[in-house]
Amino acid sequence: MTILIKKLYRNLSNIPGKFLNKKIIVFESDDWGSIRMPSLRIYDKLKKRGLDVDGGDSKRYNQNDTLASADDLNALFEVLSKFKDSKGSNTVFTAISLVANPDFEKIRENNFKQYYYESFTQTLKRYNREEAFQLWREGVEKHLFVPQFHGREHLNVAAWMRALQNNDKETRLAFDHGFWGFKKSVKMHYQAAFELETPEDLEYQKSVIVEGLQLFKQIHSYAAEYFVPPNGPFNNSLEEVAAANGIKFMSAAKIQQEALGAGKSRKVFHYLGQKNKYGQRYITRNCFFEPSLPGKDWVDSCLKEIEIAFRWKKPAVISTHRVNYIGSLNPKNRDNGLKQLKQLLSSIIKTWPDVDFMSSNELGQLISKSE
Repeated sequence: MTILIKKLYRNLSNIPGKFLNKKIIVFESDDWGSIRMPSLRIYDKLKKRGLDVDGGDSKRYNQNDTLASADDLNALFEVLSKFKDSKGSNTVFTAISLVANPDFEKIRENNFKQYYYESFTQTLKRYNREEAFQLWREGVEKHLFVPQFHGREHLNVAAWMRALQNNDKETRLAFDHGFWGFKKSVKMHYQAAFELETPEDLEYQKSVIVEGLQLFKQIHSYAAEYFVPPNGPFNNSLEEVAAANGIKFMSAAKIQQEALGAGKSRKVFHYLGQKNKYGQRYITRNCFFEPSLPGKDWVDSCLKEIEIAFRWKKPAVISTHRVNYIGSLNPKNRDNGLKQLKQLLSSIIKTWPDVDFMSSNELGQLISKSE
Protein backbone atom coordinates (compact mmCIF):
# COMPACT_ATOMS: atom_id res chain seq x y z
CA MET A 1 0.00 0.00 0.00
CA THR A 2 1.52 3.33 -1.05
CA ILE A 3 1.81 6.28 1.33
CA LEU A 4 -0.87 8.17 -0.62
CA ILE A 5 -3.33 5.27 -0.47
CA LYS A 6 -2.67 4.81 3.27
CA LYS A 7 -3.33 8.49 3.87
CA LEU A 8 -6.53 8.35 1.82
CA TYR A 9 -7.71 5.25 3.74
CA ARG A 10 -7.04 6.87 7.12
CA ASN A 11 -9.10 9.90 6.12
CA LEU A 12 -11.98 7.88 4.67
CA SER A 13 -12.10 5.53 7.67
CA ASN A 14 -12.58 8.52 10.00
CA ILE A 15 -15.58 9.94 8.15
CA PRO A 16 -18.37 7.59 9.37
CA GLY A 17 -19.63 7.93 12.90
CA LYS A 18 -20.42 10.50 15.55
CA PHE A 19 -19.06 14.01 15.04
CA LEU A 20 -17.88 15.83 18.16
CA ASN A 21 -16.93 19.49 18.31
CA LYS A 22 -14.21 18.83 20.86
CA LYS A 23 -10.62 17.69 20.50
CA ILE A 24 -10.65 14.58 22.68
CA ILE A 25 -7.75 12.22 23.40
CA VAL A 26 -8.43 8.73 24.76
CA PHE A 27 -5.61 6.29 25.56
CA GLU A 28 -6.73 2.64 25.56
CA SER A 29 -4.03 0.37 26.98
CA ASP A 30 -4.68 -3.39 26.77
CA ASP A 31 -3.55 -6.45 28.75
CA TRP A 32 -3.22 -5.19 32.35
CA GLY A 33 -3.58 -8.03 34.86
CA SER A 34 -2.45 -10.90 32.62
CA ILE A 35 0.77 -12.81 33.37
CA ARG A 36 2.13 -13.14 29.82
CA MET A 37 5.84 -14.07 30.28
CA PRO A 38 6.67 -15.15 33.85
CA SER A 39 10.43 -14.48 33.53
CA LEU A 40 13.27 -14.18 31.04
CA ARG A 41 14.66 -17.45 32.39
CA ILE A 42 11.48 -19.18 31.27
CA TYR A 43 11.54 -17.34 27.94
CA ASP A 44 15.09 -18.56 27.24
CA LYS A 45 14.28 -22.08 28.39
CA LEU A 46 11.18 -22.37 26.19
CA LYS A 47 13.03 -20.96 23.20
CA LYS A 48 15.84 -23.50 23.64
CA ARG A 49 13.23 -26.28 23.84
CA GLY A 50 11.93 -25.19 20.41
CA LEU A 51 8.70 -23.41 21.34
CA ASP A 52 7.88 -20.57 18.94
CA VAL A 53 7.91 -17.67 21.40
CA ASP A 54 9.03 -15.15 18.76
CA GLY A 55 6.52 -15.80 15.97
CA GLY A 56 4.72 -12.81 14.42
CA ASP A 57 4.30 -9.96 16.88
CA SER A 58 4.89 -12.30 19.86
CA LYS A 59 8.59 -11.48 20.23
CA ARG A 60 8.19 -8.03 21.75
CA TYR A 61 5.53 -9.32 24.14
CA ASN A 62 7.36 -12.41 25.26
CA GLN A 63 10.65 -10.54 25.75
CA ASN A 64 9.13 -7.58 27.58
CA ASP A 65 5.58 -8.11 28.84
CA THR A 66 4.69 -9.41 32.29
CA LEU A 67 2.74 -8.35 35.37
CA ALA A 68 3.25 -4.66 36.08
CA SER A 69 5.35 -3.93 39.15
CA ALA A 70 4.95 -0.98 41.51
CA ASP A 71 7.98 0.59 39.81
CA ASP A 72 6.32 0.22 36.40
CA LEU A 73 3.15 1.90 37.58
CA ASN A 74 4.91 4.66 39.51
CA ALA A 75 6.97 5.54 36.43
CA LEU A 76 3.90 5.56 34.18
CA PHE A 77 1.83 7.66 36.59
CA GLU A 78 4.65 10.19 36.89
CA VAL A 79 4.45 10.80 33.15
CA LEU A 80 0.64 10.86 33.00
CA SER A 81 0.34 13.36 35.86
CA LYS A 82 2.86 15.71 34.25
CA PHE A 83 0.67 16.63 31.26
CA LYS A 84 -2.61 18.53 31.70
CA ASP A 85 -5.40 19.25 29.24
CA SER A 86 -7.28 22.50 28.65
CA LYS A 87 -9.33 21.95 31.83
CA GLY A 88 -6.33 21.13 34.00
CA SER A 89 -7.04 17.39 34.05
CA ASN A 90 -4.11 15.00 33.77
CA THR A 91 -3.62 12.40 31.07
CA VAL A 92 -5.58 9.23 31.76
CA PHE A 93 -5.03 5.65 30.60
CA THR A 94 -8.07 3.41 30.24
CA ALA A 95 -6.50 0.20 31.51
CA ILE A 96 -8.20 -2.52 29.49
CA SER A 97 -7.65 -5.28 32.01
CA LEU A 98 -8.07 -8.96 32.82
CA VAL A 99 -9.29 -10.10 36.21
CA ALA A 100 -7.94 -13.66 36.33
CA ASN A 101 -5.18 -16.04 35.27
CA PRO A 102 -5.10 -19.86 35.16
CA ASP A 103 -4.44 -21.66 38.45
CA PHE A 104 -1.79 -23.97 37.02
CA GLU A 105 -1.35 -25.98 40.22
CA LYS A 106 -5.04 -26.86 40.61
CA ILE A 107 -5.37 -27.75 36.93
CA ARG A 108 -2.42 -30.14 37.21
CA GLU A 109 -3.63 -31.61 40.53
CA ASN A 110 -6.94 -32.41 38.82
CA ASN A 111 -5.06 -34.12 35.96
CA PHE A 112 -6.27 -31.50 33.43
CA LYS A 113 -9.88 -32.67 33.76
CA GLN A 114 -11.18 -29.26 34.83
CA TYR A 115 -10.16 -25.63 34.46
CA TYR A 116 -9.46 -23.44 37.51
CA TYR A 117 -8.56 -19.78 37.69
CA GLU A 118 -7.31 -17.33 40.30
CA SER A 119 -8.00 -13.61 40.55
CA PHE A 120 -5.20 -11.43 39.24
CA THR A 121 -4.73 -10.05 42.77
CA GLN A 122 -3.90 -13.63 43.84
CA THR A 123 -1.49 -13.84 40.92
CA LEU A 124 0.21 -10.65 42.15
CA LYS A 125 0.70 -12.27 45.57
CA ARG A 126 2.14 -15.41 43.99
CA TYR A 127 4.65 -13.29 42.05
CA ASN A 128 5.45 -11.15 45.14
CA ARG A 129 3.95 -8.02 43.60
CA GLU A 130 1.15 -7.35 46.05
CA GLU A 131 2.24 -3.72 46.45
CA ALA A 132 1.43 -3.09 42.77
CA PHE A 133 -2.32 -3.31 43.39
CA GLN A 134 -2.16 -0.36 45.77
CA LEU A 135 -0.85 1.62 42.81
CA TRP A 136 -3.86 0.48 40.74
CA ARG A 137 -6.11 1.95 43.41
CA GLU A 138 -4.14 5.18 43.63
CA GLY A 139 -4.31 5.49 39.85
CA VAL A 140 -8.09 5.19 39.96
CA GLU A 141 -8.39 7.74 42.78
CA LYS A 142 -6.28 10.27 40.87
CA HIS A 143 -8.01 9.50 37.56
CA LEU A 144 -4.73 8.47 35.95
CA PHE A 145 -5.61 4.81 35.44
CA VAL A 146 -9.19 3.63 34.84
CA PRO A 147 -9.59 -0.17 34.57
CA GLN A 148 -12.22 -1.46 32.17
CA PHE A 149 -12.99 -5.00 30.99
CA HIS A 150 -10.77 -7.05 28.65
CA GLY A 151 -12.19 -10.43 29.67
CA ARG A 152 -11.80 -12.85 32.55
CA GLU A 153 -8.37 -14.03 31.37
CA HIS A 154 -6.35 -13.39 28.18
CA LEU A 155 -6.75 -17.04 27.26
CA ASN A 156 -9.00 -19.18 25.09
CA VAL A 157 -9.77 -21.58 27.91
CA ALA A 158 -11.80 -24.13 25.95
CA ALA A 159 -9.20 -24.57 23.18
CA TRP A 160 -6.32 -24.60 25.68
CA MET A 161 -7.91 -27.23 27.90
CA ARG A 162 -8.67 -29.49 24.95
CA ALA A 163 -5.02 -29.30 23.90
CA LEU A 164 -3.86 -30.08 27.44
CA GLN A 165 -6.26 -33.00 27.74
CA ASN A 166 -5.00 -34.33 24.40
CA ASN A 167 -1.45 -34.08 25.76
CA ASP A 168 -0.36 -31.65 23.04
CA LYS A 169 3.42 -31.51 23.39
CA GLU A 170 3.95 -27.76 22.92
CA THR A 171 0.97 -26.75 25.03
CA ARG A 172 2.06 -29.01 27.89
CA LEU A 173 5.63 -27.69 27.66
CA ALA A 174 4.40 -24.11 27.96
CA PHE A 175 1.98 -25.09 30.76
CA ASP A 176 4.82 -26.64 32.75
CA HIS A 177 6.44 -23.20 32.78
CA GLY A 178 3.27 -21.21 33.64
CA PHE A 179 2.89 -19.87 30.10
CA TRP A 180 0.41 -20.01 27.21
CA GLY A 181 1.15 -16.97 25.02
CA PHE A 182 2.18 -18.60 21.77
CA LYS A 183 0.41 -19.26 18.50
CA LYS A 184 -0.65 -22.89 18.34
CA SER A 185 -1.70 -22.81 14.67
CA VAL A 186 -2.46 -20.45 11.81
CA LYS A 187 -6.07 -20.26 12.98
CA MET A 188 -5.65 -20.36 16.74
CA HIS A 189 -3.73 -18.17 19.18
CA TYR A 190 -4.38 -19.04 22.80
CA GLN A 191 -4.33 -15.31 23.61
CA ALA A 192 -7.54 -14.84 21.57
CA ALA A 193 -9.96 -15.51 24.42
CA PHE A 194 -13.15 -15.38 22.33
CA GLU A 195 -12.00 -17.04 19.14
CA LEU A 196 -14.32 -19.96 18.36
CA GLU A 197 -12.52 -23.21 17.73
CA THR A 198 -15.99 -24.77 17.68
CA PRO A 199 -19.43 -23.06 17.86
CA GLU A 200 -20.22 -25.16 20.95
CA ASP A 201 -17.72 -23.01 22.90
CA LEU A 202 -20.16 -20.09 22.85
CA GLU A 203 -21.99 -21.27 25.97
CA TYR A 204 -18.76 -21.47 27.92
CA GLN A 205 -17.74 -18.03 26.67
CA LYS A 206 -20.97 -16.60 28.03
CA SER A 207 -20.04 -17.89 31.49
CA VAL A 208 -16.56 -16.37 31.10
CA ILE A 209 -18.10 -12.93 30.53
CA VAL A 210 -20.55 -13.23 33.44
CA GLU A 211 -17.95 -14.49 35.91
CA GLY A 212 -15.34 -12.04 34.65
CA LEU A 213 -17.62 -9.03 35.15
CA GLN A 214 -18.61 -10.22 38.62
CA LEU A 215 -14.95 -10.60 39.57
CA PHE A 216 -14.15 -7.20 38.06
CA LYS A 217 -16.67 -5.55 40.41
CA GLN A 218 -15.32 -7.47 43.42
CA ILE A 219 -11.76 -6.37 42.68
CA HIS A 220 -12.33 -2.76 41.66
CA SER A 221 -15.49 -1.93 43.69
CA TYR A 222 -17.31 -0.60 40.61
CA ALA A 223 -18.90 -2.20 37.57
CA ALA A 224 -17.17 -2.22 34.21
CA GLU A 225 -18.97 -0.33 31.43
CA TYR A 226 -16.62 -0.95 28.50
CA PHE A 227 -15.54 -4.27 26.97
CA VAL A 228 -12.61 -4.82 24.60
CA PRO A 229 -12.42 -8.51 23.53
CA PRO A 230 -8.77 -9.74 23.54
CA ASN A 231 -7.04 -9.97 20.15
CA GLY A 232 -10.24 -9.07 18.30
CA PRO A 233 -12.04 -12.38 17.47
CA PHE A 234 -15.50 -12.36 19.04
CA ASN A 235 -18.95 -13.65 18.18
CA ASN A 236 -21.38 -10.76 18.35
CA SER A 237 -24.13 -12.85 19.97
CA LEU A 238 -22.03 -12.49 23.16
CA GLU A 239 -22.90 -8.80 23.28
CA GLU A 240 -26.28 -9.76 24.74
CA VAL A 241 -24.83 -11.35 27.88
CA ALA A 242 -22.34 -8.48 28.20
CA ALA A 243 -25.20 -5.94 28.02
CA ALA A 244 -27.24 -7.89 30.59
CA ASN A 245 -24.28 -7.64 32.96
CA GLY A 246 -23.66 -3.91 32.71
CA ILE A 247 -21.54 -3.37 29.58
CA LYS A 248 -22.71 -0.18 27.85
CA PHE A 249 -19.87 0.26 25.37
CA MET A 250 -18.13 -2.22 23.08
CA SER A 251 -14.83 -2.01 21.23
CA ALA A 252 -14.52 -3.41 17.73
CA ALA A 253 -12.32 -2.94 14.70
CA LYS A 254 -13.89 -0.82 11.98
CA ILE A 255 -13.87 -3.95 9.87
CA GLN A 256 -14.46 -6.74 12.37
CA GLN A 257 -13.81 -10.37 11.53
CA GLU A 258 -16.63 -11.89 13.56
CA ALA A 259 -15.71 -15.38 14.83
CA LEU A 260 -18.21 -18.03 13.66
CA GLY A 261 -16.34 -21.19 14.62
CA ALA A 262 -14.44 -23.90 12.77
CA GLY A 263 -12.10 -21.34 11.24
CA LYS A 264 -14.94 -19.32 9.71
CA SER A 265 -15.60 -15.60 10.11
CA ARG A 266 -17.56 -12.80 8.51
CA LYS A 267 -16.91 -9.11 8.03
CA VAL A 268 -18.94 -6.69 10.12
CA PHE A 269 -18.54 -2.94 9.71
CA HIS A 270 -18.50 -0.60 12.71
CA TYR A 271 -18.15 3.12 13.33
CA LEU A 272 -17.83 5.42 16.32
CA GLY A 273 -21.10 5.76 18.23
CA GLN A 274 -22.88 2.98 16.32
CA LYS A 275 -25.60 1.37 18.45
CA ASN A 276 -26.25 -2.36 18.45
CA LYS A 277 -29.59 -4.05 19.14
CA TYR A 278 -28.78 -4.27 22.86
CA GLY A 279 -28.34 -0.49 23.12
CA GLN A 280 -24.55 -0.66 23.42
CA ARG A 281 -22.40 1.94 21.66
CA TYR A 282 -19.28 1.01 19.72
CA ILE A 283 -15.99 2.81 20.28
CA THR A 284 -13.51 2.32 17.45
CA ARG A 285 -9.79 3.02 17.60
CA ASN A 286 -8.21 5.30 15.02
CA CYS A 287 -4.68 5.94 16.34
CA PHE A 288 -1.86 3.59 17.32
CA PHE A 289 1.16 4.03 19.59
CA GLU A 290 3.38 0.97 20.11
CA PRO A 291 6.95 2.18 20.83
CA SER A 292 8.09 -1.32 21.85
CA LEU A 293 7.68 -2.35 18.21
CA PRO A 294 10.83 -1.25 16.32
CA GLY A 295 11.12 0.11 12.81
CA LYS A 296 8.71 3.04 13.00
CA ASP A 297 8.58 6.61 14.30
CA TRP A 298 5.60 6.04 16.57
CA VAL A 299 5.40 9.60 17.85
CA ASP A 300 5.23 11.08 14.36
CA SER A 301 2.78 8.47 13.02
CA CYS A 302 0.45 8.84 16.02
CA LEU A 303 0.45 12.64 15.74
CA LYS A 304 -0.54 12.35 12.07
CA GLU A 305 -3.37 9.97 12.98
CA ILE A 306 -4.58 12.39 15.68
CA GLU A 307 -4.52 15.23 13.14
CA ILE A 308 -6.71 13.21 10.76
CA ALA A 309 -9.15 12.30 13.55
CA PHE A 310 -9.54 15.95 14.57
CA ARG A 311 -9.91 17.01 10.93
CA TRP A 312 -13.06 14.87 10.74
CA LYS A 313 -14.28 15.95 14.19
CA LYS A 314 -13.59 12.57 15.75
CA PRO A 315 -11.95 11.82 19.10
CA ALA A 316 -8.45 10.36 18.85
CA VAL A 317 -8.79 6.88 20.39
CA ILE A 318 -5.21 5.67 20.79
CA SER A 319 -4.37 1.97 21.07
CA THR A 320 -1.26 1.38 23.20
CA HIS A 321 -0.53 -1.94 24.93
CA ARG A 322 0.81 -2.55 28.43
CA VAL A 323 4.01 -4.03 26.95
CA ASN A 324 5.24 -0.54 26.04
CA TYR A 325 5.51 0.48 29.71
CA ILE A 326 6.84 -2.65 31.43
CA GLY A 327 10.44 -2.79 32.66
CA SER A 328 10.44 -5.80 34.98
CA LEU A 329 11.95 -8.05 32.31
CA ASN A 330 13.78 -5.34 30.37
CA PRO A 331 14.19 -1.90 32.01
CA LYS A 332 15.26 -0.37 28.69
CA ASN A 333 11.87 -1.27 27.23
CA ARG A 334 10.04 0.80 29.87
CA ASP A 335 12.51 3.67 29.55
CA ASN A 336 11.99 3.77 25.80
CA GLY A 337 8.20 3.60 26.05
CA LEU A 338 7.94 6.37 28.63
CA LYS A 339 10.41 8.58 26.79
CA GLN A 340 8.34 8.37 23.62
CA LEU A 341 5.08 8.81 25.57
CA LYS A 342 6.48 12.06 26.99
CA GLN A 343 7.37 13.22 23.50
CA LEU A 344 3.91 12.36 22.22
CA LEU A 345 2.09 14.12 25.07
CA SER A 346 4.32 17.19 24.84
CA SER A 347 3.58 17.47 21.12
CA ILE A 348 -0.16 16.97 21.65
CA ILE A 349 -0.36 19.78 24.22
CA LYS A 350 1.76 22.07 22.06
CA THR A 351 -0.16 21.39 18.83
CA TRP A 352 -3.68 21.28 20.30
CA PRO A 353 -3.72 23.30 23.56
CA ASP A 354 -7.53 23.00 23.71
CA VAL A 355 -7.42 19.20 23.92
CA ASP A 356 -9.41 17.22 26.52
CA PHE A 357 -8.20 13.91 28.01
CA MET A 358 -10.91 11.32 28.71
CA SER A 359 -11.26 7.67 29.65
CA SER A 360 -13.09 5.38 27.22
CA ASN A 361 -16.22 5.14 29.37
CA GLU A 362 -16.34 8.93 29.66
CA LEU A 363 -16.18 9.17 25.87
CA GLY A 364 -18.96 6.62 25.59
CA GLN A 365 -21.12 8.59 28.01
CA LEU A 366 -20.49 11.81 26.06
CA ILE A 367 -21.49 10.14 22.78
CA SER A 368 -24.67 8.73 24.36
CA LYS A 369 -25.67 12.12 25.80
CA SER A 370 -25.03 13.97 22.54
CA GLU A 371 -27.37 11.79 20.47
